Amino acid sequence: MGIKPTKSSTTVGVGIGQKPDGAFGLDLDITITVEGINEEQAKTLISKAHEVCPYSNATRGNVDVRLHVKVVNAFDL
Repeated sequence: MGIKPTKSSTTVGVGIGQKPDGAFGLDLDITITVEGINEEQAKTLISKAHEVCPYSNATRGNVDVRLHVKVVNAFDL
């Protein structure tokens, strides 16, 4: 894709929530922090990574996932 962040990190918050049918399921908040690219590039890159990630593919439709993007530059650190 030609998008090359200079630095990145990922944190995941995992919870358990009740589904409409009464069963319980996992609930994920994934925050990806990137440096060296703009917000639009970061969202594009993360969206594509989520499409091809083997973990995302294994859990898609079974786990509620919310992706959050945070873009920083060297001056914010």
